[in-house]
Amino acid sequence: MTKHLLTLALAVLALTTSGCLFSKKPKTAKENPAISADVEESFRRRWVEKRTAEIIAKGTAADAAKTQADAEFRERFGFTRAAQAQK
Repeated sequence: MTKHLLTLALAVLALTTSGCLFSKKPKTAKENPAISADVEESFRRRWVEKRTAEIIAKGTAADAAKTQADAEFRERFGFTRAAQAQK
């Protein structure tokens, strides 16, 4: 009888506890919000460089190609902070 009562008590205890009592996550520092801006700016720079090279390969002058690539980036990726900062 005691064995059944103990088994029942342990089963109820196991069902009512969350199991996460001792496995709490350690507190970590929050990510820097400037990271996403840095990633977007890096993407913009690399995209504009690549597109500028493509336009130059078609025979356009370097200055005009850079201006066109910047305009295309703003048009295509206008939702990013990197594109909005170029306006």
